Amino acid sequence: MEYSEDESRGTAALLQPPSPAAVDSQQSEVSSELEKVLSDTELSYWKRIRVATWIELKLLFRLAAPAIGVYLINNFMSLSTRIFAGHLGNLQLAAASLGNQGIQLFAYGLMLGMGSAVETLCGQAYGAGRHEMLGIYLQRATVVLTLTGLPMVFIYIFSKPILILLGESKTLASEASIFVYGLIPQIFAYAINFPVQKYLQAQSIVKPSAYISLATLCLHLLLSWVVVYKIGLGLIGASLVLSLSWWIIVVAQFVYILMSEKCKATWIGFSFEAFKGLWEFVKLSAASAVMLCLETWYFQILILITGLLKDPQLALDALSACLGVNAIVFMISVGFNAAASVRVGNELGAGHPKSASFAVTVVNLVSFIIAVIAAGIVLSLRHVISYAFTDGETVAEAVSDLCPLLAVTLVLNGVQPVLSGVAVGCGWQAFVAYVNVGCYYVVGIPLGCILGFKFDFGVKGIWLGMLGGTMMQTIILVWVTFRTDWNKEVEKARNRLDKWDDIKKPLLVD
Repeated sequence: MEYSEDESRGTAALLQPPSPAAVDSQQSEVSSELEKVLSDTELSYWKRIRVATWIELKLLFRLAAPAIGVYLINNFMSLSTRIFAGHLGNLQLAAASLGNQGIQLFAYGLMLGMGSAVETLCGQAYGAGRHEMLGIYLQRATVVLTLTGLPMVFIYIFSKPILILLGESKTLASEASIFVYGLIPQIFAYAINFPVQKYLQAQSIVKPSAYISLATLCLHLLLSWVVVYKIGLGLIGASLVLSLSWWIIVVAQFVYILMSEKCKATWIGFSFEAFKGLWEFVKLSAASAVMLCLETWYFQILILITGLLKDPQLALDALSACLGVNAIVFMISVGFNAAASVRVGNELGAGHPKSASFAVTVVNLVSFIIAVIAAGIVLSLRHVISYAFTDGETVAEAVSDLCPLLAVTLVLNGVQPVLSGVAVGCGWQAFVAYVNVGCYYVVGIPLGCILGFKFDFGVKGIWLGMLGGTMMQTIILVWVTFRTDWNKEVEKARNRLDKWDDIKKPLLVD
């Protein structure tokens, strides 16, 4: 079957670099073209799949590639901070890892989780053409997250007694608290950054964030070297530079929003509407926070439990190196997570159930293949990975021993974060929160403690048990996604937008 000139316009548009004024209409045309291809029964099944895959891959990588760059760069800023600390000594590496993974990740998980509420609303509103609401959602989320950040400050201030109460040694807790004090300004950078990031991603505006993050990373590395080694501020200097770098990203992104032609339809200025319906937004954000916090804190708990082993410094050093590598590869999956959330949210908002379902399949396959390749690379380099973080043959041997578990984790992380992105795009946060509680905290952590302490498997046993929880959660999410009725999800998106939108306009249903 041949398509008319009008019907082929969406595919042809992919070959032309869009002007800012044409971005919205072009994206809508391409999205509609994908739905038409998937619905065209006059084409053979395999031809539909082939054409649809080509269209979806273009849409996916246009979102995922810059998003992956942003997450990798932002993660590498934290990782490089730990590396700078690690070359001060093994104690400093363990302290920075404990402060970063044990305390900072608490705030990160909470803020990222609450920020995913705006991801659901902005993605579906943008797909439905309700552009005016994106700026309001951004401001509401920023207000809610900033207020949430205030009690987080006290956790950071009292991090030393908290860590001691959790069983960490006084020496390690004292060093970790010094690192944590410098991260207090970062809390409020998170409160602004995550809503801004989701606001931009919902509109498929991701390249500017990547450029901003890359420039900030270069500055971060230079400042860290000067402050830690030349000025000699040590751990507190390293963490203060990290906080400063996050604020540079926040300010630069907000300046972009104010000046960009692409954001004129969605940013209509500061509005008192941002302070209306805050409680409803808090409830939606809380469901999102519980979902993602339970995931983010899972490996934070792994760090804290490892600190209770017989030789916590060696275990934490080895685990820090492994989790540092895992975090790098995980950021690739998180980039696909963001792309999956935007693609699914946009397609549901636009009333395209087949496109939403097909996007889920493509993004999971691509992410899984990349994760398998990464796992193979890690296994081949298992004896030398640790030297990027710290010197010492003892740590290198411990890291090499953990690498098989790291490889399995990488493969699972090729699917699980992407499925979480699908959940955010659909607004399933509350359901996934229940799944996470059962898999992670009823199964994974208790099993890890039994293997690690009762059977004396140490950090390997703790990690094995927690891997079991992750695998269970992944299987459940795969099953639920496979059985999803995407036509019903379109109706749910319609109802959600009608509830949250002050401007009633019909969905763009073909």
